[in-house]
Amino acid sequence: MSPSSNGDSPLSATGTMTATSSAHLVRQFPLPNRDFSIEIPSPLLVASSNGVHSLKSPTSLKSARTPSFSREGILGSAQKARNLSQSSENRPENVSNGLQKAPSDEGINPLKRRNTDAGVDYPRRRATIACEVCRSRKSRCDGTKPKCKLCTELGAECIYREPGIKLDAGDKLILERLNRIESLLQMNMVGHQSNGLSHDSPNMSNGTGLSGDNLLMQNATGFTSVIPSGGLGTWSATSNNISTMPKVHTNAALHLLQWPMIRDLVARPYDPQILLQLEMAREPLHSLTKTPCVDLSNTNAYIEAYFERVNIWYACVNPYTWRSHYRIALSNGFREGPESCIVLLVLSLGQASLRGSISRIVPHEDPPGLQYFTAAWALLPGMMTSNSVLAAQCHLLAAAYLFYLVRPLEAWNLLCTTSTKLQLLLMTPNRVPTDQRELSERIYWNALLFESDLLAELDLPHSGVVAFEENVGLPCGFEGDEQEAVGRDELWYFLAEIALRRLLNRVSQLIYSKDSMASTTSLEPVVAELDFQLTQWYENLPLPLQFPFTRAPLPDPVQTVLRLRFFACRTIIYRPYILAVLDNEQAILDPAVRDSCTKCLEASIRQLEHILAHHAGHMPYLWQGALSIVSQTLLVMGATMSPSLNSILCGLVPRREMIDQMINDVVMEIERYSVLSPSLSLSAEIVKEAEVRRRTFLSG
Repeated sequence: MSPSSNGDSPLSATGTMTATSSAHLVRQFPLPNRDFSIEIPSPLLVASSNGVHSLKSPTSLKSARTPSFSREGILGSAQKARNLSQSSENRPENVSNGLQKAPSDEGINPLKRRNTDAGVDYPRRRATIACEVCRSRKSRCDGTKPKCKLCTELGAECIYREPGIKLDAGDKLILERLNRIESLLQMNMVGHQSNGLSHDSPNMSNGTGLSGDNLLMQNATGFTSVIPSGGLGTWSATSNNISTMPKVHTNAALHLLQWPMIRDLVARPYDPQILLQLEMAREPLHSLTKTPCVDLSNTNAYIEAYFERVNIWYACVNPYTWRSHYRIALSNGFREGPESCIVLLVLSLGQASLRGSISRIVPHEDPPGLQYFTAAWALLPGMMTSNSVLAAQCHLLAAAYLFYLVRPLEAWNLLCTTSTKLQLLLMTPNRVPTDQRELSERIYWNALLFESDLLAELDLPHSGVVAFEENVGLPCGFEGDEQEAVGRDELWYFLAEIALRRLLNRVSQLIYSKDSMASTTSLEPVVAELDFQLTQWYENLPLPLQFPFTRAPLPDPVQTVLRLRFFACRTIIYRPYILAVLDNEQAILDPAVRDSCTKCLEASIRQLEHILAHHAGHMPYLWQGALSIVSQTLLVMGATMSPSLNSILCGLVPRREMIDQMINDVVMEIERYSVLSPSLSLSAEIVKEAEVRRRTFLSG
């Protein structure tokens, strides 16, 4: 068991978030580093017949929803966006977010803080003047000259501030703000070209301010358009929004094959672009050319399955208007119109959800739902030339089924079409009918989320849809007659995923982009801040989504997926420290580096110890999850070849043999995925070869 498993919390190093309460049971969901919020009513726990509590989505907002959200906060007005350079020493130690907590699991929760000396307050002796290294690390300095003990151990230059120079709180705040401004300038100067606007454009009527990256255009009739300065479909690499995926980054799984030790596990170097090349050379789906034959005898079961098992991930089909869509599709014989296409795609996804992971289906057998998808595919050309919200919904649902089939590049093509339609609709806000605005927002966030997932692993062109992010509201509940509903409007997972995906994008921007910091010392405040934001995200999950940190598998698939995503994010936050030790074994002598390596390796193990848990998110995340598994496995393999990292690993599991068994389980699981996709086939070969070479290395 690692120190963090025993109770060490990232809050101890980075502080805690601000709590808030409300007499009206308003729950705040902070989306870190954003200056805007929506107040979301507290989720209602609804007891089902089997005694399991489920979430009721925030439908009470329907009457009060606004066309787009305010810059004053989104998912949490209690906590304003925090600057990355904000000092952590001013954060209070106790956290309370107003949520009822689940039964205590402090012994294994990495977010809990250990308190072994409660009630004992010994005065601490400090050096009168601490050196700059100890100040920056907030470590105790013994004041020895010319070098203190810590600087001697680290081999660092020991510099003492001249006596008489004292900084009060105001001075520190000014310096922090100056450092932040300087870092932002450095991030944006490379390749930056002025767009001719010297100041922000005037605010729109809804209070949303437009930066110079957008042009506010108004014609003689008074209609307003929001157009990215580069034009439709453009994306600026120098955007001020750090919550988007960078164009160039080193976060992809195969980049680990260039690391010391890990590169010795493969016989030849691999181009990080090889996965994209394999998917581009892939044979198309031949069954889509066949004449569709649709069986409508069991549609009720598939519709029910969709709203129970699929809509939770995408939240993009309105259960209140479904019956109307179905009646229109039926009247058209399922042969024309967007309603027919939507119904057929829902049937395909619903049938697919009943068969479990596609990795367990017999090879060469038609995957479930393919007959409905083939029929819908025949209608997509008509949707291609339509620029309606329903046409965009058709392409999104088709992309969702292609994700299920583990065809990431085909899914990306449809997402690009979805993004183009959304950009045309969002350029002028009044182009979206009022009754379809909620749907358009959900389609938008789906497109942005899954494009970010693909960009994390494949070097693909950016669609440019991210340029409209500042002008799109968050979903807050479909409107409709409850008696007409065919299922629940599940929204809480979707909101949580939006926040987490934006945090993952920030990690890629600040740690893995081409302009990110190189040394572990410069990374420390950034890593601490990102880990703090991850803690905020978890602490503000609604209770039914707030997963426990036990080591046992979870019965709830939503909690399972969120827990896996949590540990995946924590792994990549701390992963640079593993690289530092693999490059130089002496780096582990730094206590901060050792602690960060422990957190990274523990998060990796938590993703791999129950490999079948990844089946919970097989519908939307099988391909992305498989590459995440490969990434964490390569990381653990490399760690076993480092004496210092291996000692940390052995302290994280009860028995050393468990590491070998865990890696073996991964090799077998990824082997099952190999028939689904050429990129996963190569990944399976890499992991299998790496394990053979690792065992040879350790035995030799």
